[in-house]
Amino acid sequence: MALVPALPKRLHGPSIWAVYALGLVPAALAFYLGATGQLPGNAVKEFEHLLGLWALRFLIATLAITPIRDLFGLNWLRYRRALGLLAFYYVLMHFLAYMLLDQMLRLQAIAADIARRPFITIGMTALVLIIPLALTSNNWSIRRLGPRWNKLHRLAYVIAAAGAIHFAMAVKVVGPEQMLYLALVAALLAWRPIRKPFLRWKRLRSGGPTAPRVLSDAQRPL
Repeated sequence: MALVPALPKRLHGPSIWAVYALGLVPAALAFYLGATGQLPGNAVKEFEHLLGLWALRFLIATLAITPIRDLFGLNWLRYRRALGLLAFYYVLMHFLAYMLLDQMLRLQAIAADIARRPFITIGMTALVLIIPLALTSNNWSIRRLGPRWNKLHRLAYVIAAAGAIHFAMAVKVVGPEQMLYLALVAALLAWRPIRKPFLRWKRLRSGGPTAPRVLSDAQRPL
């Protein structure tokens, strides 16, 4: 018996759009709270922080889709593209909040920040890396790039690791929240090398003669 009842096929499309709509709610709420003076402390910094934190959350959620399917049999692959693009949107909003609201487009100060503060350098690197993933998150790119698409989108793990490190280094003292996100990303990275042996063990345990067909990452864009 499935842990979660299967969603009727007619609701697959609307449910994906619902993910996009719900995923943008935190950004809209943070903007409203900031515009109405309800964010604590430095409103700009708090707004920037919230956008970056949600970017990291959506990155982790995107990468967790495959382990959740492998371990619990829940096939949520249809939502991976939406989650990945939401992560990109939040990374971009986080960057724009830094550029426009925090630094007010003072390019010299921004360049100095990137060179002097390692956590900003790491964050900028993650931004650069996620752009090609977002641009190729469509069926045309999958057909055009073929196996190269899968290799390109493995960068999502590098981006998630960079995001977690960026988040941890942005504070003076690494607390439980930072450790939690570092641990989640570490667990997702650790799953990669043990995934195939686990699926092989699972197949043998169930007595199946052949391995179940495992969708490649290239079949579901970031």
